[in-house]
Amino acid sequence: MPLTGLRGIRTTDIILTLVMLLITLLCLLPLVYVVSLSFSGKSAAASGAVTLFPVDFTLYSYEYMFKDSRFFDAFGVSVKRVLLGGAINFVLTILMAYPLARERLEFRSRDVYMWVIVFTMMFTGGLIPWYMVVKSLHLTDTIWALVLPTAVPIFNVILLMNFFRGMPKEINESAKMDGAGPWRTLIAIAVPLAMPAIATVTLFSIVGHWNAFFDGLILMNKQHNIPLQTYIQQLVVAPSISSSTRPEDLINFSQRTFNAAKIVVTMLPILIIYPFLQRYFVHGITLGSVKE
Repeated sequence: MPLTGLRGIRTTDIILTLVMLLITLLCLLPLVYVVSLSFSGKSAAASGAVTLFPVDFTLYSYEYMFKDSRFFDAFGVSVKRVLLGGAINFVLTILMAYPLARERLEFRSRDVYMWVIVFTMMFTGGLIPWYMVVKSLHLTDTIWALVLPTAVPIFNVILLMNFFRGMPKEINESAKMDGAGPWRTLIAIAVPLAMPAIATVTLFSIVGHWNAFFDGLILMNKQHNIPLQTYIQQLVVAPSISSSTRPEDLINFSQRTFNAAKIVVTMLPILIIYPFLQRYFVHGITLGSVKE
């Protein structure tokens, strides 16, 4: 019997492993195809000969992209937006989620604020009023127009608030007995324990700021102020010719390989950041923090 049970477990493990490998491959194949396409030649891309490996290997699409100085300007704007916007989201999300997670006796107006933030999540003023507010505050053509309208992501606040609510009450009681005030409890105890949730909402903010293009399209009038995704969107709609590109080089230009190269470049920063935050998704550090 033990051998039969052991064999059953091993067979199940093998099947589950194969299924997970299959799912992983299905997720990776489109990315591998895009990378291969970005390094392939024009004729191979046009004929559909590219599969999982580059055909007629070339770096022309990347060279064509990097020759345009606007690419580096847009990349710098996006990096600045992610750093500044992510920091603002990080601070304001914590400062709003923590008090909303308190009990009514500790925060009597909690329900009023909850109704307000839920209402703002379900209903918006519309695109035109949003644009008029940003313009009336003289924020257009500045980095603040890209980060302040999304300074408090309500969805992230609710996620973090629910995590704070799920923390053992004995932790706050022990902190009060030790003489810790609200600020010290938040900084020294609540934030370290909530790092899995904070890492999650921070990653949401980073990805949101990095992928946003529409606000840069309507709020930025000067070309050197647009973020990277807006720059790429403009190239998709109307591909531009770099001033340093020779006419004979355009023989090698392919819109398909060029678009693939843009996708590869824009997803690299997220792929670099994600491994540093992934470990917080799988570790619940509140486990065992309170012993009965």
